Amino acid sequence: MTTSQPVAEEVLADFVSAPPALPKEVRAAGRRSLLNMVGTTIGGSGETAIDRLVELSAEFGGADGSTLVGRRERADMLWAASINAAAANIFDFDDTHIPTVVHPSAPVGPAVLALAEARAALGRPVSGATLLEAFVLGVEITCRLGLAAGEAHYARGWHITSTAGIFGAALACGRLLELPPPALVDAIGNALAQAAGSVETLGTMSKSLGVGQAARGGLLAALLAERGYTGPRHPLTGARGFFSLYCDHADAASLTEGLGRSWEILNNTFKPYPCGVVLNPVIEACLALNAEGGFDARDIVEVELTGHPLLRQRTDRPGVTSGRLAQVCAQHAVAVSLLHGKADLDAFSDESVADPVLRAFAARLRFRDDPTYALESARVLLRFADGREIARTVDAAKGGLARPMSDAELAAKLAAQVEWRGLQLDVGRLVAAIESIEDAEDGAAFLALTRPQ
Repeated sequence: MTTSQPVAEEVLADFVSAPPALPKEVRAAGRRSLLNMVGTTIGGSGETAIDRLVELSAEFGGADGSTLVGRRERADMLWAASINAAAANIFDFDDTHIPTVVHPSAPVGPAVLALAEARAALGRPVSGATLLEAFVLGVEITCRLGLAAGEAHYARGWHITSTAGIFGAALACGRLLELPPPALVDAIGNALAQAAGSVETLGTMSKSLGVGQAARGGLLAALLAERGYTGPRHPLTGARGFFSLYCDHADAASLTEGLGRSWEILNNTFKPYPCGVVLNPVIEACLALNAEGGFDARDIVEVELTGHPLLRQRTDRPGVTSGRLAQVCAQHAVAVSLLHGKADLDAFSDESVADPVLRAFAARLRFRDDPTYALESARVLLRFADGREIARTVDAAKGGLARPMSDAELAAKLAAQVEWRGLQLDVGRLVAAIESIEDAEDGAAFLALTRPQ
C-alpha cells in the first residue's frame, strides 16, 4: 500500500497553520519590509487615484473604523485593505523580490493590518509578534508563488504582484484568524476565484486597482473560509487551477521546497528611487554621470543603454504622458536623472514628464540587450557629435541584494515621503513603533501614528 504525497496546497496550509519559529534575520527582514510599506503607503496616499477610491468607498456607507494610512478619512476593513494596498504600490516605490520582481508587501501588509485593527476594535487585539509572523508568512508565500509561476507568467501579461499577492494575503489573514489547514486550503480556493491583474494596466490607475483587489480579495478569502465558505481541493495544482490557467510551465517545487528552512523574504529588496526596479542601475549610472559633469547635454547624439533583456521589455516606453507611466519608462528616467540630477518623486511627476527638454532628449535613447547582465546592473554610454564616448557601468545598484539600503536609509526614505506629502506626523515615533512592533500588545496600534490630525 502506498501513501500519496501531500499536494502543494496541503503543504502550504500545514506550514501556515503551524509555522516554525521565525529566525532572527527573517523577523528583521519582516520589520524592514513593513516599515518600507508604511512609508510608500504614506507617499502614495494623496494621489488622485487614491482620492477617487476613497470617494467611492464613502458612497457605500459601511463601517468606517479602519485607518487609511496618510489620510484623515476612514473606511471599512475591506476598503481600507484595498486603498492602502493601492497607495503602497502606486509609485512603484515599494519592495521588490529578486528575481521574481514581485512587490510582496503591498498586497499582504494592508490586508493583515486591516484585519488586526478590526480585531482590536472588538477588544481582541493581535500582538505585534503575531502580526509580524502572519505578515512574513504572507510575503514568503507570495514570493515563492512568483518563483513557481516563472517568467512566462509575467510574459503572458499577468501582473504578478496582484496575481500572486492575493494568495499571500489570504494565507496571512488566515494565520491571524487561526484557521485550520482545511480552511486555509479553502482560503486559497477563494483567492483563486478572484485572482487578476494585467501588465497592460501599468502606468494607469487600473494597476492600483489590481493591487488593491489583491489585498481586499485575500482578506475576503480568509474571512469567508472562516465562515465555512469552501473552495476546490486543488486550487493551485488542479487541472484548471492557478498553475494550469496562469502559467506555461509552473515549478510547483519552488513553492514548497525548503519551506520553513530557507526564506525568500531574505531576497526582498528596497528601492532608493520611485520607479521600476530594473531602472535602479540606470538611474544610478546617470546620476553619477551628471555629478561628474564635463559634458554639454546638447552635444549628446545618442545614449546607449545596455542591460538584461527584461530592462528593455519593461521600460522601452517612448513618449509617455504621465508620471505613472514615467515610473516604468527608461527614456524619461535617463533624461531626468542625467540632465537634472534628480530621481525623486517630483522627477516622476506629470509636470516633469511634460518638460519639452526632457521629452526631446528622451528620443536619443537606444537599447542594447545583453542576457549576461544581472537585473541589478546596467551600462549607460553617451555618444557625442565629435565622436567622443563617456560610459558608466553599475554592476550592483543601490537597493539590491548586494548593496541593500540600511535601516537608517529606510527610515529616511519614510521621512522623505511624509515631507513630500506635507503631513505633520511624528516620524520618529512611527519608525520606532514599527521597529519594536514585536513588543506591542496591539500590533496595529501604530496605525494611529500614520493619520494626520
